[in-house]
Amino acid sequence: MINEFEGYDKFYFIGGRSQFNNFSGLVRNIHGVNIYEEGDYKSPKVNVWGISDKNLFLEANDVMKKQQKPFFAIIQTADNHRPFNIPAEDSAFQAPQVHPDTLMKYGFESQKEFTAFAYTDYCFRKFMEAASRELYYENTIFVFVGDHGVEGNASEMYPKAWTDQRLSDEHVPLLFYAPGLLNPQWRKEVVSQIDVLPTIAGLIDMPYLNTTLGRDLLNPLKKENLAFIMYHAPGWIGVVNDDYFYRKNIRIKKDELVPVREGLSPLSKQAEDSVKKKLSVITSGIYETARWMLVNNPNHVKK
Repeated sequence: MINEFEGYDKFYFIGGRSQFNNFSGLVRNIHGVNIYEEGDYKSPKVNVWGISDKNLFLEANDVMKKQQKPFFAIIQTADNHRPFNIPAEDSAFQAPQVHPDTLMKYGFESQKEFTAFAYTDYCFRKFMEAASRELYYENTIFVFVGDHGVEGNASEMYPKAWTDQRLSDEHVPLLFYAPGLLNPQWRKEVVSQIDVLPTIAGLIDMPYLNTTLGRDLLNPLKKENLAFIMYHAPGWIGVVNDDYFYRKNIRIKKDELVPVREGLSPLSKQAEDSVKKKLSVITSGIYETARWMLVNNPNHVKK
């Protein structure tokens, strides 16, 4: 869908090698994309992920500030992954020390992991400070989104489903930031990563042909809030909405319906069966449509 952004130069920045996980194979579907990866930067490699996230942001900023045309850029960070190392050059960064019981209570496996997450926030701040000094800043929408969450004990903050059904593994932040263009608001509805690109296109009034299952989250005609979730190995497929997580197994006859927020009244057997039936149909619809699209969704090229 990024190809629908006509008149925009396209960039992809990654601190390491773009061949990892076949990222380059995916990204090269973007017509004319400019890929920056390990070997293209002045900054030194610090670990298996390449250059540090801070330097990745700053070097990406150096490229973007020189652009004379509108651009669409993806910056893929990695320092909140193992080995959780903080670059020696950032010794001034200090994360607060947290008691092990508190770390475990909020889902962190160690102080080192918590520090790496805090370092990611530090890198975001350094990037935004640098970007705010550039001409492109006032006319740019910055979108922050995670690729996946972290499996762990989320019982201190969320109902059991977040831990027992691993929803914390799917839970990521989504932030649209453009102080000069967007009015601030905080929204709590369930959305999906596939909704990000249609929403960006809607924000800039970019006409597009949507050949995906994503939706413009700010479109007032948007109806049900939900996200599709699949666990490949055990065969679970399902959807989570603002109230429940429903999943069923495509290998054995089993399904589950669990609440995802506090305060919901218990369902009667009849009401539970009704919710299950509705969400089962939606789950199968998304799953089968996605399978069909793999071989029946040719790359759209405008004439």
